[in-house]
Amino acid sequence: MIYPLTVKQLMVAAVERFGDRTALVHEDRSYTYAELATQANQLGHALVALGIKPGDPVAILLENGIDYVVADQAIARIGAARVALTDMLSAKDIAYCLNDCQATVAIAGETMLSTAVGSGSTSLHTILAVGDSVPDAESVGSEADDNSSAAPAITRLSDAVAGQPSSLPESSPSATDLGLIIYTGGTTGKSKGVMHHQTGLTLNLLSQMIESGIGEDERVLLTSPLPHASGFLLQVAFLRGATVFLDQKFDPVAVLRRISQDGVSFTFMVPTMIYRLLDALAERGGSDPGGADDGGKSGDSVDTTALRTILYGAAPITEDRLQQGLQLLGPVFVQLYGQTEAPNFLTRLRREDHTTDPRYRHRLASCGQAVAMARIKIVDANDPDKGELAIGEVGEVIASSPYNMSGYHNLGPATANTLRDGWLYTGDIGRLDADGYLYLLDRKNDMIISGGMNVYTTEVESLIAGVDGVGQVAVTGVPHPDWGEAVVAFVVAESKTDTDLLLDRVMQICRTDLAKYKVPKEIFYVDLLPTTAFGKVDKKALRASIAD
Repeated sequence: MIYPLTVKQLMVAAVERFGDRTALVHEDRSYTYAELATQANQLGHALVALGIKPGDPVAILLENGIDYVVADQAIARIGAARVALTDMLSAKDIAYCLNDCQATVAIAGETMLSTAVGSGSTSLHTILAVGDSVPDAESVGSEADDNSSAAPAITRLSDAVAGQPSSLPESSPSATDLGLIIYTGGTTGKSKGVMHHQTGLTLNLLSQMIESGIGEDERVLLTSPLPHASGFLLQVAFLRGATVFLDQKFDPVAVLRRISQDGVSFTFMVPTMIYRLLDALAERGGSDPGGADDGGKSGDSVDTTALRTILYGAAPITEDRLQQGLQLLGPVFVQLYGQTEAPNFLTRLRREDHTTDPRYRHRLASCGQAVAMARIKIVDANDPDKGELAIGEVGEVIASSPYNMSGYHNLGPATANTLRDGWLYTGDIGRLDADGYLYLLDRKNDMIISGGMNVYTTEVESLIAGVDGVGQVAVTGVPHPDWGEAVVAFVVAESKTDTDLLLDRVMQICRTDLAKYKVPKEIFYVDLLPTTAFGKVDKKALRASIAD
């Protein structure tokens, strides 16, 4: 008999193999694989009793914690579709997503409960509320902006699972059942619900097992929101029988403590988090192979010998920071490139590629080579029918993998524009070198056209990032009466001293090293760069700040 490929199959098999092993450590409490399975099965039975069938969307509105993990596992075990939303989204965005996905059941924590009740969703009939004190829907709705005349019923989660069996729920998801709706960051408009079906999700998890390198003895630390990339790594870690340390948010000192005291060997970050970690480590005298166990107190070194991998994405790491990282932590860096439409791994920049060797350091500007289960091509951004471009030519990045999305929810035209003949049109602008390394230059929608000339913001950002005293930089385009668009830059200084001199120095270097049409018309000093709910620089907000 040939079994359909489903996430349920993978997760159940993992628990059968790793039952007594520690699966999760959260807030200094440990949970075995068997304990997680029992709680997930009980919640799965409760969801089935509420009418949830394979392929039905179930919303998760929870912070990082044991309740999120159990909900995630329960949804996988009955073959439903996970719709996980972070509290970093606005109430308006959450309401939009709940209405769009048409979930009938939501699992919500205290911080997002009123938002769920006030979403105005016409499909949501039950909210399973996490916490000891659960108000009724009427009182919650009066505090929220409730647009619905029929508020959903609120049931305490603990009451819903009380008395439910601990056995695996009876459900038979098929390969084509919907398994996930994940919403894009929405930096260029309303968020799109990206749909993935069971077979694609299963193959995606297998690809991530290969490319992440997470082993059976891994001790994984996750500190970023689980509704995004970290959620996939959580599932991969469980499939490998690893132990996951789950923290609610990123704190560099807490991360150092986890590495030093708990022997964390694998963690996931974006470059900004890496920089903060390196700064915290440098302040404490660097790493200590001898095994300091003080948890990273100021002035004392930290034992980082257990750390094998820092997986990162969203942007390349700068060369000077890489040199610092290699000195303090050793060869631990691995970069991924993927999209919500093809999660996490389309390309990978390996440990050995993270080198300052003059022969290969140009690869640091890349995001690596295509992974085993994906193919990458470059086509003309304006006329893709011209076919694949030659090595080194700049165009739109397109990708083929068995885990490309199945489409955007309720957005047929957008789906047809993005998925064509088995290829995902990423909207990213880039080039491939002769060795197959992919270099991203810009988002198609972020590319600036100034005086009829294309300006790739990453080129300008890379130059400014290398100026002494610059901590972070973002470049975008704004409307201009003469040029169509004008290039502007936003700079965060490493320190607040002599910021005027810093901006003058940045402008002088831009005028010296860039073509005239690429030089920023203005450079603004900001205390920090705004980010989306998923940690990416929010250029839409930066453009709005100029308008304001």
